[in-house]
Amino acid sequence: MSPIPPLFVLPITPAGCLTCTQPSARVYLLTFDSPPDNRMTPTFCTTLLLALDILDHRFPKGVVITTSGIQKFYSNGLDYDSAIKTKGFFEDYLYPLWRRLLTYPMPTVALIPGHAFAAGFMTAMMHDYRLMNPHRGYLCLNELDFGAPLTPPMASIFRQKVPNPNTFRTMILESKRYGALEALKEGLLDGLGDVGVVLDFVIEGRLVDRARSGVYGRLKQEMWRETVGLLEGFMQGEQRVRRDLEEGEKRKSEEMRRVEAWEAKTMTAKSKL
Repeated sequence: MSPIPPLFVLPITPAGCLTCTQPSARVYLLTFDSPPDNRMTPTFCTTLLLALDILDHRFPKGVVITTSGIQKFYSNGLDYDSAIKTKGFFEDYLYPLWRRLLTYPMPTVALIPGHAFAAGFMTAMMHDYRLMNPHRGYLCLNELDFGAPLTPPMASIFRQKVPNPNTFRTMILESKRYGALEALKEGLLDGLGDVGVVLDFVIEGRLVDRARSGVYGRLKQEMWRETVGLLEGFMQGEQRVRRDLEEGEKRKSEEMRRVEAWEAKTMTAKSKL
């Protein structure tokens, strides 16, 4: 029997592609393959966003599953140096994709075959559900390791979706790598397995019909109001970050003044002995 042709294929420049297949009625599988590790570049973000738009406006409502054709990685996150040098990267590329996923008018499932680090992990968190290969890969926020701050939406999605505040702390301040079993225990995942398991998950949850009433996306927008607001209000968030940095510098100057005053007082006292 000939293989079932994909519903559509979109290029991810310079050498990747995103393929949409339909493994079951009204279940759409988006498989991205952007070597070497599915970095979230501007073209990656715009291609995945276009695929979501095509499914929303040209196909019957159902369930959307995203996964990677590169088995070692779901996504290794941003190319950080490139991201901060690309004008408008966050507000024009990354955040529109995240907002679309977070408020998408159908159930979304991230099928994670391998590592999901930093922004790759965040992208998986923007889905409604996450299932992971139990034998390969880690979930990790490793911003601490390469010296990158979390922007307000990045922190917000974990604050809203991670049930245990101690897990939230450990993820960020220790850059802990969570294997699939531990991630499931900590509530970061909804299940373990492959595409077959995800299809069973979709059937058991009756997810295919969840979007039928037309309010699925609006319900999610209200559920995740904090993160949605931060994604939409990017400039206000950036202004807040700048204010925090400025206030931090002022506090640092005041702290140094107190230390220097203490040192001067100590030296004066010693000189009198």
